[in-house]
Amino acid sequence: MSGVPLQTALPPAQEATRAFLNSLDPARRVVVFCHFDADGLSAGALFGRTLPRLGFRDVRVVPSGRGESAFSDAARARLGALGPQGLIVTDLGVNGRGVLPDVPTLYVDHHQPDGVPTGNVTVVSGYTWDPIPASAWLAYELLAPLADIADLAWIGAVGTLGDLGDSAPWDALPEIKKRYTAKWLREAVALVNAARRSSAFDIGTPLNLLLSAAGPKELATDDAHGADRLRTYRAEVSAELAAARRAAPKFSATGPYALLRLHSGAQIHPLIAQQWRGRLPGHAVIAANTGYLPDTVAFSMRTARKDLNLPAILQGIEVGDVGGSYGHGHDQASGGQLPPGAFNQVLEALGFDESVRV
Repeated sequence: MSGVPLQTALPPAQEATRAFLNSLDPARRVVVFCHFDADGLSAGALFGRTLPRLGFRDVRVVPSGRGESAFSDAARARLGALGPQGLIVTDLGVNGRGVLPDVPTLYVDHHQPDGVPTGNVTVVSGYTWDPIPASAWLAYELLAPLADIADLAWIGAVGTLGDLGDSAPWDALPEIKKRYTAKWLREAVALVNAARRSSAFDIGTPLNLLLSAAGPKELATDDAHGADRLRTYRAEVSAELAAARRAAPKFSATGPYALLRLHSGAQIHPLIAQQWRGRLPGHAVIAANTGYLPDTVAFSMRTARKDLNLPAILQGIEVGDVGGSYGHGHDQASGGQLPPGAFNQVLEALGFDESVRV
C-alpha cells in the first residue's frame, strides 16, 4: 500500500502530540493504555518513562488484559476506576466506540482504523504512512522532540523488531543495533513476547523491566527483577510450539483459506499462523486455539497475499456483538476471540466443511 511519506506525516503528528500533552495538567493522573505484545509494551514504556521527564507526576502504564478488547465495557470500567485526567491509547487500534469518551485521549497506533472516536481525541495513526511504523517506533518519534530520550531508543527498537522484524525500515535502527548489539535486542524481544505467550500471561514482569532497565542486556539478565521467569516462559512456549507444529491444515472448499486447529494454554496461534503463512503463500491461514481462553476460540489469521484484506473479509461476516474483539489489525494480519458458535459461522462463510468446525 502506497501512502503518505513518513517524513511528511511525522511533523504534524509531533505537533499534535505536543499540543495534546500541553493541554493536560502535569499534576494530575495520566493513564497509558497499551497492548501486551513487545510493540505495545514498548510503546507504553516509552510514554511511561518520558512523561515524568516532561514534568508529569502521576503516570500509570496499564496493559490490556488477556482476551480483552480495548473498547469493551470491562476495559472502560477498569480504566475509569483509575480516574485519569488524560488517556494515551497505543497499539490497541482506533475504534469509533472510543475507550473513555469523557477523557481527553491521544491514540498512537498503526493498525487499520475502525472508525474515529468522538469527543476530545487526538489520533496519530501511521496506517496510511509509507512506511507504516510500529507503535513503539512511532511513540519514540513523537516524544523525541519533547525530551532527551536517546537513552530510551532501545525500547523503541524492541517494539519495532518485535512487530516488523530485522528488516524494519526505521532509519534509527542500525545505530541502535550498533550501540546495544542485535544479539541483546533480539533476546529482549524474545523474552518480552514469551511472557504474554505463556500460559501464565505475566505481562507485569516484562513491563516493569522495560520501565526500569538501562538496556536490553540488563532486561534479559536481571534475574532479581524477573528475567529468569521470562526465560522459563520462553521454554514453555517453545515446547507448546513444537507440539502445535504437528497439526495439519484443512482447506476451504470455496476460497483460499486454510485452517489449523490447536488446543494450548499458551498464545501460540499467532506464531503458527505466521509460520504457515510462509508455507502456504497462496492462502490466508487461520490458526484457531480452543485452549487459550475459556469457552472461546482465539484465532489468528495471516496471509502473504497482497490482494486479500483480512479485516475486511472478517468484518464482512456477521457474528453478532462480540465487544470489539474481532476483525481488526493489519491488511495481512487479523483475528479475534469468538464463542464457538460464532467462530463456526466464520468457518461456514469461508467455505470450510462441517467436520472441521469446533
